[in-house]
Amino acid sequence: MRKLLPVAAFIVFLLAGCKSDDTLGAKIKDIDFTIVSPNEIQQEIKELVEERQSKPFKLTYSDGDYLYIVVGYGEQATGGYSITVGDLYLAENGIYVETNLVGPSKDDVPAEAPSYPYIVIKTTNMDKVVIFN
Repeated sequence: MRKLLPVAAFIVFLLAGCKSDDTLGAKIKDIDFTIVSPNEIQQEIKELVEERQSKPFKLTYSDGDYLYIVVGYGEQATGGYSITVGDLYLAENGIYVETNLVGPSKDDVPAEAPSYPYIVIKTTNMDKVVIFN
């Protein structure tokens, strides 16, 4: 019994110091951001997008001052797609980002040529890992 007591105390100590994964992703605060228009995207980012645009992709790029979060949805059969930012927030273990692809409305007559929708989100560089939801 005496030998089990130190082991039990050690296990309780370890469990008390551990954080659950649920708290690591809990929102600390929303992050301010802007959407970069296509004509204002840096050349380096344009090249990365062009290399990847045919398939869905997620990437980040930093110029030191700003962090650019880029999400592409790959080839779509027509035009008329847009992308919304569902959430962008800071958590203990990183920056969480959620985007959503929105298809053309029933009233729209989209271009019949394929499109490659993507979004470039610009925020202050926080030197944190980005977690895509």
